[in-house]
Amino acid sequence: MKILRTILWVLLAFGFLIFAIYNWQPVELMLWQNLVLETKVPVLAVAAFAAGFLPMWALHRSVIWSMSRRIRTLENSLKSAALSREREAERPVMTADPAAGEKPVDKSGKSGSEAADPLGPTDGGMDGGSGK
Repeated sequence: MKILRTILWVLLAFGFLIFAIYNWQPVELMLWQNLVLETKVPVLAVAAFAAGFLPMWALHRSVIWSMSRRIRTLENSLKSAALSREREAERPVMTADPAAGEKPVDKSGKSGSEAADPLGPTDGGMDGGSGK
């Protein structure tokens, strides 16, 4: 895509160069009653192009800047929301009222401070038996 843009700008520059060569004539531009500006036609064409292009280019860049700031803000808020959900999922589930001083219980029925017994019976197995 950049090559097409480059080709277009080169063609426009070449076209303007041909225009400038064939129209290199002085013109008088009356600005006020006593103030007359004598300039060449291509300079006047470049000034007119710049007067129309630069404000719209500045507006375009400012809109892009504000939209990228808005997108960055939304992405950061989504990231923080996802992290808060992840932190909530990592917290242990309480089986009793936390105000009563109960400790969290994991799936094995042990409280969070007790270590699981590696040699004890497990709740595994295909038939859902007691593991004995």
